[in-house]
Amino acid sequence: MKVLVIGGGAREHALCRSLSLDPDVTALYCAPGNAGIAEVAELHPVDILDGDAVARLATDLGAELVVVGPEAPLVAGVADAVRAAGLPCFGPSGEAALLEGSKAFAKDVMAGAGVPTARSYVCTTPAEIDEALDAFGAPYVVKDDGLAAGKGVVVTEDVEAARAHALACDRVVIEEFLDGPEVSLFAITDGTTVLPLRPAQDFKRALDGDEGPNTGGMGAYSPLPWADPKLVDEVMESVLQPTVDELRRRGTPFSGLLYAGLAITSRGVRVIEFNARFGDPETQVVLARLKTPLAGVLLASANGTLDELPPLKWSDEAAVTVVIASHNYPGTPRTGDPIGGLDDVAAQDAPHAYVLHAGTRKEGDRVVSAGGRVLSVTATGKDLAVARERAYAAAARIRLDGSQFRTDIARKAAEV
Repeated sequence: MKVLVIGGGAREHALCRSLSLDPDVTALYCAPGNAGIAEVAELHPVDILDGDAVARLATDLGAELVVVGPEAPLVAGVADAVRAAGLPCFGPSGEAALLEGSKAFAKDVMAGAGVPTARSYVCTTPAEIDEALDAFGAPYVVKDDGLAAGKGVVVTEDVEAARAHALACDRVVIEEFLDGPEVSLFAITDGTTVLPLRPAQDFKRALDGDEGPNTGGMGAYSPLPWADPKLVDEVMESVLQPTVDELRRRGTPFSGLLYAGLAITSRGVRVIEFNARFGDPETQVVLARLKTPLAGVLLASANGTLDELPPLKWSDEAAVTVVIASHNYPGTPRTGDPIGGLDDVAAQDAPHAYVLHAGTRKEGDRVVSAGGRVLSVTATGKDLAVARERAYAAAARIRLDGSQFRTDIARKAAEV
């Protein structure tokens, strides 16, 4: 099978790494990719928001499966254009991807499906914003209705900060605060059958101890030793299957990766948000544990044959990912800094630890930073403590001026 992956971050590097290890994949392409992905896939330039350009590239390459990684091209309808060209595509239609593209749409779907979530108001005027903030009180949870690259949510005790974020959005969802730990659960679906993956937990705040501003994610781990063993079954029954059924009932079937961001509250599981694609950095740890070859699973989703697959096989090992971010992230990040130590990790830490590239590019023979989140250092081990130790040992070898990473990823979970 010839596979084309669309995107250029650490999520796409994780996907390409897994696909490159799949014996059924005879050719692997990525557009536009990054410096790390270039080691496992042939790179091609493309405007990832231009569905026709993506479909043309896939056709020219003879791709037999297209995997759309990021949310923006999915919401822009890139998967529709690929399917219209007669090619199997892993990823929801533009209409179904509104589950991530619009918080208000997601709330409406959850209401129709009876999915447990936070009470909320959709606001478009200053008066509505003030009314909603007063109704819920602190801590205030304010979400930009549209796509915001993981940075559209503000959770704060400061009503003025909450109001300022709300006023900066065209349309905003203000909701009650959900207590309890957060869990990410991915499921692959073909619009009818739902295949849950293993849960993970990510760390959204920039600094240790969950301090600092929200980011796109600073690290993740899997499995969750503290979670109820029945969690996946419960979320399948109360969240994932009802959501897929509701979207099909509405005539907008969801095919691809359905990501449920969950809060395990004192009143039970509640959905914080849905995403319409693999999450970053959780993908890095979930795929590190998946033993079933990936391409066939993604193709079954695209072809509507998930019900014919045998059960997925998983490693008993744990996985931890530590994100190395550039100077000043998540503000305006500094780019163009040379990255050292990549060969050292490959020589000394493989196969238990490896580096996935997020924001990198080649400048001659050098790899330099090209984004806010630059690298994801991923490691596996017999338990979280070992995986964590290996991830941080590898991260310590990376040299990037002004870079930053959290030192507490999976620390508490490793002590359970």
